[in-house]
Amino acid sequence: MARALIVGCGCRGRALGGRLGAEGWSLRGTTRDPEHVADIEAAGIEAAVADPDQPGTLLDLVGDVTVLHWLLGTAQAEPEVIAAIHGARLGALLERLVDTPVRGFVYEAAGDVERQQLERGAGLVRSAAETWRIPVEVVDADPTDFDRWLEAMTAATQRLVA
Repeated sequence: MARALIVGCGCRGRALGGRLGAEGWSLRGTTRDPEHVADIEAAGIEAAVADPDQPGTLLDLVGDVTVLHWLLGTAQAEPEVIAAIHGARLGALLERLVDTPVRGFVYEAAGDVERQQLERGAGLVRSAAETWRIPVEVVDADPTDFDRWLEAMTAATQRLVA
């Protein structure tokens, strides 16, 4: 059974987890806030406290992961943290994924985060695909159009394992 890691497992991440779980996926979702662990677990997803601003906390979770979802298009944090998780931290994580079982990466390229940040992140993800042959999907479906977003994320995940 394939396992997905959903980084940023808020409401939409839990919905994606529900959809993938119905398809037989095993799921793990992250939150920076320990108070949200119960919400993730209530959705049938293994919860982990990890911070995308500290890639090492995520690398500890990928030993059995097939596809990693970076659902941080609506992340809320200080501007320098947002810049890092769609820039340097994302790049560092992608480089380190080469030596892990992760065989696909889904990047959320739409949301409340400044367009420039999301475009930079999408560029890093595409560059990783070219440099290290990491299969990637960049999803730019608007998260406020929830049904379309969920379909786009599910389809992206399916393409990565097809």
